[in-house]
Amino acid sequence: QVQLVESGGGSVQAGGSLRLSCVASGYTQRCMGWFRQAPGKEREGVAAIDSDGYTNYADSVKGRFTLSQDNAKNTLYLQMDSLKTEDTAMYYCAGVRSIHYCSGLIRFDTTLDYWGQGTQVTVSS
Repeated sequence: QVQLVESGGGSVQAGGSLRLSCVASGYTQRCMGWFRQAPGKEREGVAAIDSDGYTNYADSVKGRFTLSQDNAKNTLYLQMDSLKTEDTAMYYCAGVRSIHYCSGLIRFDTTLDYWGQGTQVTVSS
């Protein structure tokens, strides 16, 4: 059974930093991503990584957010720097059931099969 557990969210002032963590258990695909949803807005892709270490970032976070992973700990991290009020959202890590969908996940363009419970990020001005 796949389980994704996020942590690290919180409240910060604009310009601050947070690091989100996603611990995966039972998940065997070598691609994973972070997505977010703000109240009243559609869910959007934030950052994703594949088995070759290739990363993709939404234009809105490029240069501010950085993905990393610790395969030994089955953990995906999202370092978020220079946070803006518009980054306020619930952040989720997500995965897919087959490697065939990894390319879509990287492009934020596929149905996602596994979700964590989310971690709230609130950025105040």
